[in-house]
Amino acid sequence: MANNNQNNNFNSGLILLVEDDPFLSSVLQLKLGKENFKVIRASDGEEALDILMNQGVKPDLILLDLILPKKNGFEVLETIRQDPVLEQLPVIVISNLGQPSDVERGKSLGVIDYYVKAKFSIDELVSKVKEELLKLKPMVAQNPISKPIN
Repeated sequence: MANNNQNNNFNSGLILLVEDDPFLSSVLQLKLGKENFKVIRASDGEEALDILMNQGVKPDLILLDLILPKKNGFEVLETIRQDPVLEQLPVIVISNLGQPSDVERGKSLGVIDYYVKAKFSIDELVSKVKEELLKLKPMVAQNPISKPIN
């Protein structure tokens, strides 16, 4: 429990969760919320890009599924990487696509990690998010968080 006390002073930041499975999305939002993360959810690729490009939200980290309605995660990643304002956003992929070619494609698009859903626990993912945002803490502290979107 000492770790929890350590993290209480940490400004966790804003996460964009792009996941079309309502159950997994809700569980991840709940777990991340318990760690003091602010979470904005998008259920498809078009909604994620709308949040990023039209609503002006700049999250500290994106959790991105690849198999999504409207625009898949690879299309979202390609769009983000072509935008000078968004290109440096850290992205962690969470997907059922686990073929080496899919993982390689994600890594070539600059994702910081790639989790195959069947092979990780939600607690592992939350720990990875905390670890990545701690590395970015100076940037997170300076990020003005936009109005919350429900």
